[in-house]
Amino acid sequence: MNFDEEIDAIGLLCPLPVLRLRKRSMPMRAGTVIKLLASDPAAAVDVPHFCNESGHIFLGSQDCDGHTAYFIKKA
Repeated sequence: MNFDEEIDAIGLLCPLPVLRLRKRSMPMRAGTVIKLLASDPAAAVDVPHFCNESGHIFLGSQDCDGHTAYFIKKA
């Protein structure tokens, strides 16, 4: 999947991947597609929930080499 920005949260535990996503995405323009890399299994629940609560669009996820890539479109 194509993306504009990548945020590395590999090795961070809940809730840090979502907190990093929130902080780093604040200055980004609406429509930016973000690829969040996370290894914490809780991110599978936390990232879609964060998107739902903040109005961003959760585009899906993809298993990678020992972590997961989450794709988010900023609202």
